[in-house]
Amino acid sequence: MIIEVRAKNCFAFDEAIAFSMKADMRNKKFGSNVYKENCFNVLKTAGIYGPNNVGKTCLIRCIKAIKGVLLNKKNVLMSNFFTDSDICELGVTFLYNGRKFAYDFKYDSDREEYVYEEFLEVVKDKYNNEKSICWFKRDTLNDEFSCIDTELLTMIPVVAKNNVIFHLMDSSKFSSLNDMKQILMGFAEKIDIINMNNIPMEHTIELMKNKNMLQEKVVEFIKNADLYLDNYEYVEMGNIKLQDNSENKRPEEKVLDIPDKVMDQIRLVSTYKGVQVPSMLFDSTGTKKIAAMASYVIEALEQGRILVIDELDSSIHFKLTRATVAMFNNELNTDAQMIFTVHDINLMDCKRLFRKEQIWFVDKDENGVYVYSLADFTAEKGVRGTSDLIEKYKKGAFAALPDPELINTLLSIKGNAKEAVSDDK
Repeated sequence: MIIEVRAKNCFAFDEAIAFSMKADMRNKKFGSNVYKENCFNVLKTAGIYGPNNVGKTCLIRCIKAIKGVLLNKKNVLMSNFFTDSDICELGVTFLYNGRKFAYDFKYDSDREEYVYEEFLEVVKDKYNNEKSICWFKRDTLNDEFSCIDTELLTMIPVVAKNNVIFHLMDSSKFSSLNDMKQILMGFAEKIDIINMNNIPMEHTIELMKNKNMLQEKVVEFIKNADLYLDNYEYVEMGNIKLQDNSENKRPEEKVLDIPDKVMDQIRLVSTYKGVQVPSMLFDSTGTKKIAAMASYVIEALEQGRILVIDELDSSIHFKLTRATVAMFNNELNTDAQMIFTVHDINLMDCKRLFRKEQIWFVDKDENGVYVYSLADFTAEKGVRGTSDLIEKYKKGAFAALPDPELINTLLSIKGNAKEAVSDDK
């Protein structure tokens, strides 16, 4: 599970920001929203609010970049446009197999070099005090190196910097480095990142092809979403009745269209009152997005994965987004986590759904981008768990609220029109 994500001079973030999933155990409300293991307490869900174009998606991109680096994927890191430095800084603290670890790195986007890496394990003593144990550190900016694999220590200063250390060397030769690699890659492989505005149906198709318990649960999720469906399945082409040259049609939504696999999509069939129809041609955009999301949700809950969703409420009814979040918060969810960006203020509910530290905001002004939690607004500041948060948010109490002045556009249009009429006369 993710405990904290850190970023500096990366994408939209110029100054250092930290997004935390650490539960505040002074708050006893909604204990089921917290995952507890070995005295570590981590939030199961968090929702991130804010206006368009302030950095919510950039926070998701930071998680995606960290995952990519750990899995040796193509590097997509960018330094902030408004700073002079080319060095991006990213870090993540996470829980893996009941142990807490932290990994930070710095990447020079101009030289395409990893100039800093540090991997720590965080342990607690019998008094619940935390202590950090450094497994590995490579700081080429200050010529500082340390490693618990002593035989590796003399090699670190001369190793290339075009990748992180455990993807550059044969880790099987060094026991601690190999353990570090397995921990970091094992953690990264548990992360699924999707954008509801561009969610692929491919994942659900692959699950639906396999007749097993997971496939049955995906179908159950779709049916229980109250979409008036009798059934949802992947069938052979000969069992589908197509009319009006339907086989030549493509889905209306480009984001749900997989080139060269249209017929595979058509084999996803919805049944209404006993009549089978190709889902991708006849179902609504929202229904198709629910079907695409279902496989990720079920896998996360079944396998203890980390699901990161950008724009959770895109084309989805607010009661369904709320019910999806509630599944992850439920005590029956023992090890899955969901982090999402959202605009739907109906989810901003600390009376029945969230702890205060589960609601986050991203905002910006001329000085930079800010990432902060509702928990920063204390009772002394007039914000309690029983407060009407929606009304306070509407009034700008938490900032992170757009201030559109579209009336000026209308006045400009009408003003120009009147001037044109006057000129004609």
